[in-house]
Amino acid sequence: MARKFVCTRDYPVVETAAGKVRGFELDSVITFYGIKYADAERFQMPHPVEKWDGIKDATNYGPVSPTYGDPIPNGELLIPHRFWPENEHCQYLNIWTPSLDKAAKKPVLVWFHGGGFSDGSSIEQVAYEGDNLCKYGDAVVVTVNHRLNILGFLDMSSFGKKYENSVNAGLADIVASLEWVRDNIAAFGGDPDNVTIFGQSGGGGKVYALLQTPAANGLYHRAFMMSGGCGAHDGKVDHRPFILEMLKILGLQEDEFENLERIPYSLLMKVFNKASRKLDIPLTWHPVMWHPVANGWYLGTPFEAGFSDYAKKVPTMVSSVISEFNSFGGTGNVYPDSSEEEKTGYIDQYYNGHGKDMLALFETSYPGKDILISTQLDFAHRPSVIKYMDARAACDAEAPAYVYQLALTFDVNGGTSAWHCSDIPFVFHNTCRVGNANIEGVSDSIEEQIAGALIAFARTGDPNHPGMPEWKPYTTDEPVTMVFDRTTEPRINLDRELLAKASEYGPKWPEFKGLEPPKSDDEDENGRAWLY
Repeated sequence: MARKFVCTRDYPVVETAAGKVRGFELDSVITFYGIKYADAERFQMPHPVEKWDGIKDATNYGPVSPTYGDPIPNGELLIPHRFWPENEHCQYLNIWTPSLDKAAKKPVLVWFHGGGFSDGSSIEQVAYEGDNLCKYGDAVVVTVNHRLNILGFLDMSSFGKKYENSVNAGLADIVASLEWVRDNIAAFGGDPDNVTIFGQSGGGGKVYALLQTPAANGLYHRAFMMSGGCGAHDGKVDHRPFILEMLKILGLQEDEFENLERIPYSLLMKVFNKASRKLDIPLTWHPVMWHPVANGWYLGTPFEAGFSDYAKKVPTMVSSVISEFNSFGGTGNVYPDSSEEEKTGYIDQYYNGHGKDMLALFETSYPGKDILISTQLDFAHRPSVIKYMDARAACDAEAPAYVYQLALTFDVNGGTSAWHCSDIPFVFHNTCRVGNANIEGVSDSIEEQIAGALIAFARTGDPNHPGMPEWKPYTTDEPVTMVFDRTTEPRINLDRELLAKASEYGPKWPEFKGLEPPKSDDEDENGRAWLY
């Protein structure tokens, strides 16, 4: 069946502050891909784009930020991906809107992608496409690319005032995107006074950081963090030893550091990888190497600096999923046909003889769940969600905050509990695009509940809507978590004791020392990278 597509010389055309852009309309959703919202020189703060004459095409995605290596498809069943050309001048955004009427004042939802602060893009996941959420919620949806890794979060401040905020340049790009939204979104039918920022994993971390960034105050009015942030990038990083080692590898003196502004990105990363190996410092390759750092422009996390006054005024949602990183190929689908006795024995072994106690706590928290999921509990995000929400509830915040967890078991590989990213298709109303998100008789209702909660939250700051049970804010006296599952219900103190005992009784994982950076072939016999 043919879909209605419109793209003419004069429609849809919108005049932005920098010039006119042309998109296309498909089935009543008007789409603009690849609008340049800012520009920047390497390691520098972003600035507005130069104005142009005529009409710029906005029917193709813009380049995405370079990442460590060539993207390799992996785990496409669980998290379907797409890939796109890379360029460090990557400050582009995409817009889906139901109207170009400046008086429409539709709520605006601005999405920040996952991948930590080192990888990913606004189009990386199939589920990020914004047309269905736009149509379902009668809202304007925006997705954003920005600088990552060494381009966006390298601390060069010790080399002069010119670089005083290089460690937060990627976050500054994000602020610039919100400034662009403030100045231009009305022309796309959006309300600049009703902007919700949301993101998952690293995108949740970006929302977490924006809540502590004074330059972003007033540019958004609600915040939603999914499986990320909440303590993930506390502390300071010291990049100076890496920079000095990089200069040494390149055969440059300390006063020649400005050469790092000009060498190709591919060489820059090869040299950084070699420096990482030589220094042998923990976490040099892990994504947490890159993140915002407190320096006055960025206040630091609420656990470092306290909750900002603005953060206290912003209605907030925070979420996670039941198994996050622990269900990829985990025991729940390795032993689906095991007897209850076999499962119980495994759990007792896993928890060092405390299986009976753990099962009692698990069945209280998650009645009816496969008991093997008790060995796949989320220690990546859920504990930090509890910590963050407890602290926020105690800080005299003026605005409410809400918590949810996706606890669904999917029909993947015989039954897989919700994994990292598995709630994104439901949030974007995109289960139709992601095969594994489709469970007959289940997915549609959960999608309506979660996407409906997001739209209600974006409109009013309250996620409650007629399609789900009453959802109360999280407070010290009533720490409520809405559990989305085959039966959705609010729970008080869902899993606090369970997680504490699981941490006490469960395996003690070795301290993470970082992944080994890939070795480069582009080195001469003296170990110096070729400088071209």
